[in-house]
Amino acid sequence: MAFESRSKSDLDPISFYQTTPGANVVALRQSPKPESDARDAANPPVASMPVGGALKRAFDIMGAAGALLFFAPLMLVISALLSLEGGPVFFAHKRIGFGGKSFGCLKFRSMIVDAEAKLEEYLAANPDARAQWRRERKLDNDPRITRLGKILRVTSLDELPQFINVLKGEMSLVGPRPITRDEAGYYGEKFTHYLACRPGITGAWQVSGRSDTSYNQRVDLDATYALGHSVMIDMDILFRTAKVVLERTGAK
Repeated sequence: MAFESRSKSDLDPISFYQTTPGANVVALRQSPKPESDARDAANPPVASMPVGGALKRAFDIMGAAGALLFFAPLMLVISALLSLEGGPVFFAHKRIGFGGKSFGCLKFRSMIVDAEAKLEEYLAANPDARAQWRRERKLDNDPRITRLGKILRVTSLDELPQFINVLKGEMSLVGPRPITRDEAGYYGEKFTHYLACRPGITGAWQVSGRSDTSYNQRVDLDATYALGHSVMIDMDILFRTAKVVLERTGAK
C-alpha cells in the first residue's frame, strides 16, 4: 500500500493517523505545509530532545525494565545455547542514534563468528545476491546465519537485548529501526527526520511487512513517524508488533 500523499518531497506533519483494514503497511496521512511555513529540509534545526520528549522516555524506561524482568528466564536459556555453540553470546553492531551519535546495538548473536569475511566472499561470487544487498541491505539466503540464529531471527528473539539499549537511553521502544552509516545515504534529505528520533526496537516498518517492503518505503515510514509522532501511534505500533511477531510476518 502506498502513502497517501501529494508529493513525497514536500510532506510535513501528519494530520491524522489511520490504519486501513486489510493493508500490510501502516497508513500515515499527511497534509502539505503552507509555502511560507516550509522548512529547508537540507538545513533543519538540530533537535535538542528526541521525538516524544520526557513522556516517551519515561514510558521507555518502564516498558524496558518490565520486559527485561519478564523475558529474563528466556534470555538465560538463549545465552546458554549460544555459549554451547562457541563464540560470543551478544553482538553489538555500530548504529546511528539520536543526533548522529553512534552506539552498539545489542543482539543475540545469530551469525557465524567470521560473518563479515563470509559476506564479502559470498557477494563477490554471487552477482544477484550482491545486487540485492546493495538495494535492500538484506539477503534472502544469508550464508552467515546459524541454525539457531535463524530461529532467533524469525521469532525476533535476537532483539531482546535491545531492551538494555532502551534503558541506557540509546534506543526507544518505538521508533525508526537503527541503521548503519552505510545506510544513511538511502535517506537523502529525510535523514534529518531519522536523526530526530531515538531508534526503536519496533516501528512502523516492523508492522508494515519488514523484509517484504522496499527500502524506499522504509525511509518514508521513518520520516512520517518522526513528523507525526504521538502516544496513540506508539501504542498502536506496539500492539501490532505483538501480532506481527506471532505471525512471523516479513521476518527473514
